[in-house]
Amino acid sequence: MGNVYTHSELVEKRNQWKQQGKTVVFTNGVFDILHRGHVEYLTSAKKLGHILVVGVNTDASVKRIKGPLRPIVNEHDRAFVLSQLVCVDAVCLFTEDTPLELISSIVPDVLVKGADYTKETIVGRDVVERAGGTVRTIEFVPDRSTSNIVDTIVRRFSKSK
Repeated sequence: MGNVYTHSELVEKRNQWKQQGKTVVFTNGVFDILHRGHVEYLTSAKKLGHILVVGVNTDASVKRIKGPLRPIVNEHDRAFVLSQLVCVDAVCLFTEDTPLELISSIVPDVLVKGADYTKETIVGRDVVERAGGTVRTIEFVPDRSTSNIVDTIVRRFSKSK
């Protein structure tokens, strides 16, 4: 599937990028129902380095974090769609509730999350900073979220019955 890698494949790619002197940026999330906010966020993240790696929660992980009704789009489709974005160089699914294991394996040069996190609460911050990397936050696009989209669909289609 294009730029969708297994954990071990991604570690191998990371080693290649390191040998090439490329700056690797890592971010993660569910990315359920891809929307403008996601794309602007990922585009901004890509500007922080040469390679953008996106960790994506598996369906089982999403259910544990967001509840039994999520995700709406399955993990393979979410990973595929993300892998087709121009700004995304690599996608890797992870089954844990946080990407700490993945971050610890690839040790990105830049770790990025949305501005709803503080640097102190970003999982993997210590791993990245200990290796000399940086941790950044990126502002969200206002009123753009999967939850807003789901709410709009429910409102509109529950009225049509």
